[in-house]
Amino acid sequence: MGFWNRIFRRKKKPEVQEDWESIVYDRDTVDFREKEQRDRYISGCLEQIAEASKEIGLLTGEYSLVTSYLTDMEEIEALPEEERETLNDIARRLLNLEQECEKYRDKKNRMNDSRFYRMRKQEEEIQEGIRKLSECEKYGGLVKQDMQRLDRERHAYDFRRTELEAMMNNLRGMALIFLTALGVCIAMLMVLQFGFEMNTQIGYILSATAAAVAITVMWVRYTDSEKEKRRVDAAVNKLIQLQNKVKIRYVNNRNLMDYLYIKYNTDSAASLDKQWQEYLQEKEERKEYAEAEARISYYQKLLMGRMANYRIAAPDRWTRQAGALLDKREMVEMRHELILRRQALRKQMDYNNGVAEAARREIQEIAAKYPAYAGEISDMVDRVTFYE
Repeated sequence: MGFWNRIFRRKKKPEVQEDWESIVYDRDTVDFREKEQRDRYISGCLEQIAEASKEIGLLTGEYSLVTSYLTDMEEIEALPEEERETLNDIARRLLNLEQECEKYRDKKNRMNDSRFYRMRKQEEEIQEGIRKLSECEKYGGLVKQDMQRLDRERHAYDFRRTELEAMMNNLRGMALIFLTALGVCIAMLMVLQFGFEMNTQIGYILSATAAAVAITVMWVRYTDSEKEKRRVDAAVNKLIQLQNKVKIRYVNNRNLMDYLYIKYNTDSAASLDKQWQEYLQEKEERKEYAEAEARISYYQKLLMGRMANYRIAAPDRWTRQAGALLDKREMVEMRHELILRRQALRKQMDYNNGVAEAARREIQEIAAKYPAYAGEISDMVDRVTFYE
């Protein structure tokens, strides 16, 4: 029994993994002479450009902000030795006061200092970050489901197209067989008629009737299969365009999540929300040390005032990073984090630039290949407003 089970056991089909990042352009099933198909294809390309441009516009502000932080670090490191020593002295006093405040802290804190100060630096952004991460994770799950559903639909259409092509090939073969059989029958009937002087009129009628019925049935089935294949091709083309839109959203959403994970040093919205609640509780416990913290405020203002004399775009940021002014290792860590954030943003911007450029090239190639419609395509492009 085990032997027969091994022989007749069905093999599992390997799971097909689609490329969910690359944008596919398939013109083979598009008849650009038909206005509806032409407009739909060009509109799909324009929508890709518009969505990519919108995403780039959203990323530019954050990219500029991160770049300004890195520029501030370079400006501080380039200060003359005397100016830097004055700045370090203020930072040292500020840092000493902060360390004094640590002595008043309860030993049973649930949050260590590094986590507390890290979250304090991002205090104004955390809740927005939690909201964005929650939305991204939820939206990412929905988009992934949509992509899986579209993949299944496309595989089903591809399978049906293969079936139709095989059926049409079989019908052509059967038609050839019937015509050959009809020729053989007629030849035999002619031999019987002229060689043996037999009455073969009924044979001619039956052969012609059978052949006509068979050819008619096969022609009807072939025509139906051809029509269904055209419908399947149109559906596949529509699915490809829809997949392209969903791929852009999937990649942008995933890249945004990766960036937010780096920015907030977390691995999920739930984890970040838990840290946020712990931070709020910790902050409440530290209210009793407000007087000591008020003394810190003086040196923070002094530091900001001093930095106002230099080309520092965000001096207030350094009031929360006084330790980095004194510790090169901490400065290196800050730079590394900012570079990672900028690289994540650059990656998103490059991807969207690539998407927009590919779509533009696709439109230009179509206009060049079909010059009769170049003016109409140009009008469609002019009517679209892109984000800058």
